[in-house]
Amino acid sequence: MLIDCHTHALRSPSVTRAGGSTCPTGEQLVGRLDDLGIDKAVVLPMVSPECRNRYSPPEDIVEIVAKWPDRLIPFCNLDPRAGSNSPDTDFGRFLDVYMEMGCKGVGEVTGNLPFDHPKYWNMFRYIADRGLPMTIHIASDPDVGYGLYDEMGLPLLEKTLREFPGLNILGHSQAFWSEISQVTAEARGGYPKGPVAPGRLVELFESYENLWGDMSAGSGHNAISRDPEFGKTFLEQFQDRLLFGTDISSAEYEPPMPDYFRSLRGVISDEAWEKIAWRNMNRLLGLGIAA
Repeated sequence: MLIDCHTHALRSPSVTRAGGSTCPTGEQLVGRLDDLGIDKAVVLPMVSPECRNRYSPPEDIVEIVAKWPDRLIPFCNLDPRAGSNSPDTDFGRFLDVYMEMGCKGVGEVTGNLPFDHPKYWNMFRYIADRGLPMTIHIASDPDVGYGLYDEMGLPLLEKTLREFPGLNILGHSQAFWSEISQVTAEARGGYPKGPVAPGRLVELFESYENLWGDMSAGSGHNAISRDPEFGKTFLEQFQDRLLFGTDISSAEYEPPMPDYFRSLRGVISDEAWEKIAWRNMNRLLGLGIAA
């Protein structure tokens, strides 16, 4: 079995990205899952203005998932500026409604504010209080692009992990995964190549049980495949907190992880492979799938 921790969908086609692509409809997403041999997938709403041509609110995701409840798993999403654009906004009133709708987590959180901004930490408190996991996109620039901004070495992520030990944070993006190795400021927003000299991210995984790895997209694939021997060691060491994923964000997207992850069967232990493939998501989200 494969459970994808990270996909996107739209209720209907809309304004395209500058390059002409757009997120798949629910039907197209399920078709891509069929093509890739993926059994189930988390669908992440899009609510922050920095990275989207079209909003995809939790209500739309719940509506999409209702058509394929055996294949799709809904997350809700929040922007820290929502409500009253205040560090005192009551995000509980949002989360309680979305949890009642069946949402199993929060994300992909992408608002371009510092990781430790008071508005973010206020939002995190409500998410942690409800025991929901949170998928994040980390940005390397506070003024360009999207994602929670953090500095080289991910000090604000560490500060947040320490402040909210009950909040399971699913890390994702180039600025997150590039720090699996020692990296320069110029390279941390991309896909560094070559052997891994264990970096700050490895230290954070060793120190914080609430840090999880969303292995989707080119960033997750690059982190694990750039140095196959190190990748094998990393997968074994942190097998309880790593998650298979694709980041399907268009009907045409060919994610690199499915074929690569299947090639690791027999390379890493069967126990580690099964955990990363689906057991960890089953446990994290309380899906109740029998072994």
